[in-house]
Amino acid sequence: MKNIFFICLFALFAFTGCTDDDEDLYTGGDIDINLLPEPKPNEVVNSKIFDVINLDYPGLEKVKEYYEAGEHYYAANELLKYYRNRTHVVNPNINLLNPWISPFDQNIAEQAVDNRFYIRNFKESEENGKEVYYSFLKDGKIDWEFVPKGITDQEFMSQKHRHQWMLPQAKAYRITQDEKFIQSWITVYSDWLTTFPAPEGTVSKNNVQWYALQPAERVLDQIDIMAYFIQSANFTPEWLSTFLTAFSDEVECVRNNYYTDGSNIYVTQVQAITTAAILMPEFKNSADWLNEGTQRITEQITAQFLADGVQNELDPSYHLGVVSGFYNIYQIAQLNDKLSLFPSTYIEQLKKAARFVMDVIYPDYSIDNFNDTRSASYTKNVLLRNLRQYAEMFPDDPEIKWMATEGKQGEAPAELIQVYSASGYYMLRSAWGKNSTQMILKNNNNPDNKWHCQPDNGTFGLYRNGRNFCPDAGVYSYGGTSESNAERAAFRATKMHNTMTREEANIADGYMNGKFLKMDSQNGVDVLVTENKSYSDLTHRRAVFFVNKEFFVLVDEGYGAGSTPLVNLNFSLCPTKEDVVIDANVSGYQYGAHTVFADNNNMLFKTFVETTTDYKAKENTTYVSNKLQEKSGQRRFYQVSTRKPASGAARFITVIHPFGAASDAENLIIDAKFTDNEGKQPGTFHENGASVEVKINQKAYNLSYTLN
Repeated sequence: MKNIFFICLFALFAFTGCTDDDEDLYTGGDIDINLLPEPKPNEVVNSKIFDVINLDYPGLEKVKEYYEAGEHYYAANELLKYYRNRTHVVNPNINLLNPWISPFDQNIAEQAVDNRFYIRNFKESEENGKEVYYSFLKDGKIDWEFVPKGITDQEFMSQKHRHQWMLPQAKAYRITQDEKFIQSWITVYSDWLTTFPAPEGTVSKNNVQWYALQPAERVLDQIDIMAYFIQSANFTPEWLSTFLTAFSDEVECVRNNYYTDGSNIYVTQVQAITTAAILMPEFKNSADWLNEGTQRITEQITAQFLADGVQNELDPSYHLGVVSGFYNIYQIAQLNDKLSLFPSTYIEQLKKAARFVMDVIYPDYSIDNFNDTRSASYTKNVLLRNLRQYAEMFPDDPEIKWMATEGKQGEAPAELIQVYSASGYYMLRSAWGKNSTQMILKNNNNPDNKWHCQPDNGTFGLYRNGRNFCPDAGVYSYGGTSESNAERAAFRATKMHNTMTREEANIADGYMNGKFLKMDSQNGVDVLVTENKSYSDLTHRRAVFFVNKEFFVLVDEGYGAGSTPLVNLNFSLCPTKEDVVIDANVSGYQYGAHTVFADNNNMLFKTFVETTTDYKAKENTTYVSNKLQEKSGQRRFYQVSTRKPASGAARFITVIHPFGAASDAENLIIDAKFTDNEGKQPGTFHENGASVEVKINQKAYNLSYTLN
């Protein structure tokens, strides 16, 4: 699978080192590179560098010679020259000859010089369209314990130790040659290393600086940072010894603290070890890193994904990250002649995972907030970048190519229904174009209570013609403090989602085991049936009918023996409450809502019940969060409740129908009823199926499904 042209191209444009032209750039072309600098005492060099570097590695002969002669400064100087000039290691993540930096990253780099550090998902304010980050300067010193007032999320505390502003500084330096960027980096990183010395052995959660993702992400970034900065006169032999010694400590810390739960964190850790082994082969332990990393990554290429190709944490955002990590490792191995260490099926094993990304995004290249996905972080550009990687991995797949090129190449996908039954994601579409309609129903199979998986089985997102009519609530917070834990709980609450609850309680751990019961298409109607035993005494069965690729009918049944709880059906519409009008007919046991957008792209929801004991209907507003610690909009929420019969089921029919101008809503007359209990006790549950009649402006649609 090796593409020779691809390898040669990256070897030319992205190697870790410099060309003759680069050497001229920094020396003026007049300096004898063999001329030794003024001698300095051994003490200026971190002597541990000679314990971690393999002095017998090809190309380090002079380093070894000076070291054995007791000239540690000259040995470090030779090591610096080696790294400035090496060409046999290819890093596809950088481009030294034609570097580029986005305005976003340039802003990060500039502010970091003033000790305003970029922490992903957090900002102090915004000025002239640019984010302003928090200052960590206090009394002339960096305050690493600083937490802004009002920030309670543990992610801020964790992410500040991932040093996410340092790589943008390195890119900015390579482009501008402004020494302020490397001077800032050295000052800040030196201060951090002094404040938080590398631990030995196992670290606890309390040592957040060296725990979990923090050292792994630093390792991955530092390889690129070094390449961008290393030609600077400020990158001295002394600093090289400090930097490489710290790098070794970072790698060994990751090795001593693997997250063996098989999570996305574990994949990033293994990615860091494998990447360090391939791109930094001069270390004494690099052979161990390589053996360990490739063995673990080979195991994880299978273990990370369920049978349907969805990453085992069931969160689309972490799924994207894990696939990207596997791809990046493979690309680095390919360019550095290490593919023999990976199974021949490595890339092919990612195909189902790549197809899931294709299916779970909406036709306008947006993604919903399912589970802990923060949709604001997954812009169209980000999603397209990932899809282009998939097109590169699978050049013979015309449908992936179509998605990656926005329909300019390849072929539009043929299938309009996707079933991911192992994980519990289901997609119904009218077509694949931007103007199409798509529902994504989420009924996750989560027996292990994965932390990033929210208790919202049965919920759905609904897209039509560029608008998400039912955006997921989001995550808002990852917790950490009591206040932040409460914020996280509020947004992930079951009642915040488009699904059924028992007296508004959350689906508890152990009760998120979504079942796939049926998918069928006949006579212009697609029907999907799923089920989840959401509580000890209540099971939620949801049937979705997609009629003529035009409108949806939801048949929801809450059944269980004996008990008679109040069963709620919850719906949250749109991130702008002003664009939603509640349609209340409580006395007629009908309740719903419709949108009033001015662009003639609207949706009507109407819910009916079969039994009316203790019937209640109410409306309120709920928030949606597309980004951590940010309320992105306020949705209109409605809830219909009825008491479950002791020997039967609480049964609901909800019609979801599109319409044009806002004024057209009053002309859309909808009625619905169950037809499988005529002449029988209302609320009787039928294990093998359900039948309903829906009327749209007097036109009747008889809809039913049978499981056996």
